[in-house]
Amino acid sequence: MTAVRAWLRLDTRRRWRSLLVMALLVALAAGTVMTALSGARRGATALDRLVDRTLPATIAVLPNQAGFDWDAVRALPEVESLTTFCLTGSYVVDGLPPDSFAAGFPPGDDEVFRTIERPVVLDGRLPDPTRADEVVVSRSFEQTYGLGVGDTVTLRLFSPETQDELKFATTLPEPDGPVVEATVVGIIRSPWFSDVVGDSEGGLSPSPGLFAQYRDNLMGTKGEGELNALVRLRGGEADVQAFKADLQQLTGRGDIDFMNLAEDGRHLNDVTRFEADALQAFALAAGAAAIFLVGQAVARYAASSAAELQVVRALGMTVRQAVLAAAAGPVVAAALGALLGAAGAVVASRWFPIGTAALYEPAPGMDVDPLVLAGIGAVTVLLAALGAVLAARLALRSDRTARRGRASALAAVARRAGAPVPVVVGARFALEPGRGRQAVPVRPALVGAVVGVLGVIAAFTFSDGVEDAAGHPERFGQVYELVSYAGDDGEDFGPTDTVMEVMAADPDVRVVNDTRVAVAGLESRPVTLFTLDQAGPEPLRPVMVEGRAPEYPGDVALAPGSADTLGVAVGDVVTASGTAGDRELTVTGLAFVPEGPHNNYVTGGWVTGDGYDTLFDPDSDVSPAFKYHLLLLGLTPGADPEAVAARLDEAVAAATGAPPESVTGIVMPADPPSRLAEIRQVRTLPVFLAGFLAVLALGAVGHALATAVRRRRQEVAVLRALGMTRWQSRGVVITQASLLALIGLAAGVPLGLALGRTVWRYVADTTPLLYVAPLAALALLLIVPLALVAANLLAAWPSHRAASMRVGSVLRAE
Repeated sequence: MTAVRAWLRLDTRRRWRSLLVMALLVALAAGTVMTALSGARRGATALDRLVDRTLPATIAVLPNQAGFDWDAVRALPEVESLTTFCLTGSYVVDGLPPDSFAAGFPPGDDEVFRTIERPVVLDGRLPDPTRADEVVVSRSFEQTYGLGVGDTVTLRLFSPETQDELKFATTLPEPDGPVVEATVVGIIRSPWFSDVVGDSEGGLSPSPGLFAQYRDNLMGTKGEGELNALVRLRGGEADVQAFKADLQQLTGRGDIDFMNLAEDGRHLNDVTRFEADALQAFALAAGAAAIFLVGQAVARYAASSAAELQVVRALGMTVRQAVLAAAAGPVVAAALGALLGAAGAVVASRWFPIGTAALYEPAPGMDVDPLVLAGIGAVTVLLAALGAVLAARLALRSDRTARRGRASALAAVARRAGAPVPVVVGARFALEPGRGRQAVPVRPALVGAVVGVLGVIAAFTFSDGVEDAAGHPERFGQVYELVSYAGDDGEDFGPTDTVMEVMAADPDVRVVNDTRVAVAGLESRPVTLFTLDQAGPEPLRPVMVEGRAPEYPGDVALAPGSADTLGVAVGDVVTASGTAGDRELTVTGLAFVPEGPHNNYVTGGWVTGDGYDTLFDPDSDVSPAFKYHLLLLGLTPGADPEAVAARLDEAVAAATGAPPESVTGIVMPADPPSRLAEIRQVRTLPVFLAGFLAVLALGAVGHALATAVRRRRQEVAVLRALGMTRWQSRGVVITQASLLALIGLAAGVPLGLALGRTVWRYVADTTPLLYVAPLAALALLLIVPLALVAANLLAAWPSHRAASMRVGSVLRAE
């Protein structure tokens, strides 16, 4: 080992710059892999770690009923803790836009932040539940409005009399109640108080002390404001059905709406784990690129050292010592690079996790993942050692004559067909690996070319699916462009029939659906039902996943999520319970439904207007005739939703005689589907992955071209001596490069298209959304010329070397 150490000292002094560059390359590659893998692991567990620390609510109970007895609900055996929030307690925060939803519902008791939804505090502290002048905010709120810990916000409340009238107001009037100068005391995060994908506003939550001190200003003169609640169940989601049954028995209401927060958490886990899988794929691609690219540098360094050690072997150095000496420098550089990469990964961890997981990370900032850092570091050093040892052994045995490798069938066909010499020789260089001193990395080049093309096509195919979904809300079931709220809690805001006639008369409106919304019990489980009731020129046609839309009073089309929960399929008969009694309904199809305050587009169902009337009694003392009354408007193609909305506001004001300012905003453009933002979150990673795979392909092909010219220079020299011209010598390398590119295209394009569609179908099925096969037409059109141009650019320098080769010198040396 003394000889090895002596050589390492000598070699380090002579070639320290090369070793330093190698160490930096290893650091870049290893650091990228470490960062991506540790970020993926962190993101995949972000929500679970937040849940473990925050006592999250299991379910949100939304009766929307004044005077609801929450103390009786607290006493139910399944309830571990419960906190109320004031649904109707409107207030204004100075500095927020008029259409902002950042001001959260005031807590109705001091259980929140303590026994349920106890948030992690990212900065500052939790509010004092006895003080009305303290608030907490989310991280996005701080970033959007520049208001953090220590800053002051002004809360303007309404008088109790004004609060009574706000339920029927289309826009909030000027506050006429107390003014509270509140201090931001903390930045918090929990599953309920988290930021939401696609919402940059964030949220503000007052202290429970605001409700305690200003109850009348939030509940109205008679205290008939509405309180809803978050409930944490002792058995978690397993207790949901028992809790709902006990609640129905307690209240006599089967139409209470719920938000299954545990189910929402499962969906978020699916999203974050998909993002983590994409990040892991990115790490694997980066690792593969490193093995091809950095591995070549390691192998060349070890091989050149082994060639120099041939002289030392004549002085008595053994083969084993020579191999170890040649590999020592790359191993030391790899170890140093792994340490630098680990340090870089720790620094980069402050920007991870990414995507949806970043909104639920309970401990943002720098993080150390010992398993990933140590594991990747050890693998990096091991691979460098193996590569260097193998390259050194091959270099030390390069003087032995190896038998000729198997000939390429394609090259043989070209030769028999009388193809030009550059084509035949180029095909051999591209497809025949050779042996011994003439060995060329043909297989890595072919694999790299195929994988590179595959990755690019797959990524752009997937991105085309994302773009298609982003541009077509109907993929999520949103087949209307405008929404108007016509009523709430069984009472319409105005003459709805007149309003619908005005809307249907507009030339750009083709669909007006009179949509009443209520909760029915289907097989004893609450399901939000929407009416299909034509009030315009055309009927609303829901997006059907399977079957058909309801046509008769006994029909129902269920959203896929509700059908799964109920365990029913198309053709099954379900028992529906409403305030008018029980009815048998036939499931005619599976369809997406409108998103509401308490449901997403995969939970709920459609019934006809007549079917709705058989379920819900408008004169019931238990529940109102509808929970919400919506008008859904579909427009003609090319119509501007904002322009049509403004025109309809004016038409409604003129037809009803209402002051124009009182109906401003009565018609609004429909909000984008909630899960569209989640889809957009995963759009970037496949593009980065494609970039790395493209680098892999370029590196593999470029290395094969350079190696072929260097290791088969004797063959080129012989052909040159027999009359092959300089341009024909260039043609050999150009043929080799073009053939590698064409093989990559032939295999990579169909495989990439299939992979991209498979991944997009997986995303569409799990989101879910209506699957439409993506086709990245522009990428498919450009991939062939770009691949050929890139391959021939890589061939430029090797072809120049082949053309400028000194034939006599090469033949003498060989």
